[in-house]
Amino acid sequence: MNKSDLINVVSAKAEISKKDAEKAVTALFDTIVEEVSNGNDIRIVGFGTFECRERKERTGCNPRTNEKITIPASKVPAFKAGKAFKDSVDAAK
Repeated sequence: MNKSDLINVVSAKAEISKKDAEKAVTALFDTIVEEVSNGNDIRIVGFGTFECRERKERTGCNPRTNEKITIPASKVPAFKAGKAFKDSVDAAK
């Protein structure tokens, strides 16, 4: 499913126009990106948590030359699914 598919489903389920659904979905995504970029967690009970995790500097290897390289520290976005979400996915086997 891509973003336009998601907008279509939200529009149908919420019984709103596609234009309003697009605004809502875009606002949600923008808010998640903005808050996680600022180091804040977003916890949605039953769904999951969006957070920023820090990776430490580490040593890697260039696969072409086998040369050791240093991979700098970085921040990465992460999502941890909540229990209800996990249970729902597990039940859909």
